[in-house]
Amino acid sequence: MPIDYKKYPANWKDVIRPDILRREQFHCKHCGIEHKARGYRDVARNFVKCDENLEIWAKRSGKRVFTIILTIAHLDQDIKNNDYSNLAALCQKCHLHHDRPFNEVKRRRRKEIQGFTPKNKDQEYT
Repeated sequence: MPIDYKKYPANWKDVIRPDILRREQFHCKHCGIEHKARGYRDVARNFVKCDENLEIWAKRSGKRVFTIILTIAHLDQDIKNNDYSNLAALCQKCHLHHDRPFNEVKRRRRKEIQGFTPKNKDQEYT
C-alpha cells in the first residue's frame, strides 16, 4: 500500500503513527498480530509466527517468510481526519479487509461516471 506522505500532516511519521502503534501496544487492532512479527502463511492462509529455528525450516520448505508491518488506517477513509479516535493500527491483511467496502463503492462510482451501469443489481462491475 503505497503512501503519499505529502497528503499527511508533517508529524505523521514521528508523532501520530508512533502514538497509535503504542496505543494498540504494537498489535493489529483486529487480529492481534504483532508489529514486525516474522512468519509465513499456512495452507489455510493463517499467519504462522516463526522463531529463528522455525524460520530456517520454513525457508528450507519453500515457504515465503515475511515481516508484518502494521499500517495506520483512517477508519472513516478521510485522510484529513487524523483524530486519534479515527485511527487504528492494522496489519496489511486487516487494513485491506477494512478498506474493501469503501473501495467497492469508489469503483462503482468510477464505473458509473465512465458510463457503465449494470442491467440489474446482481451484474458485476469489472
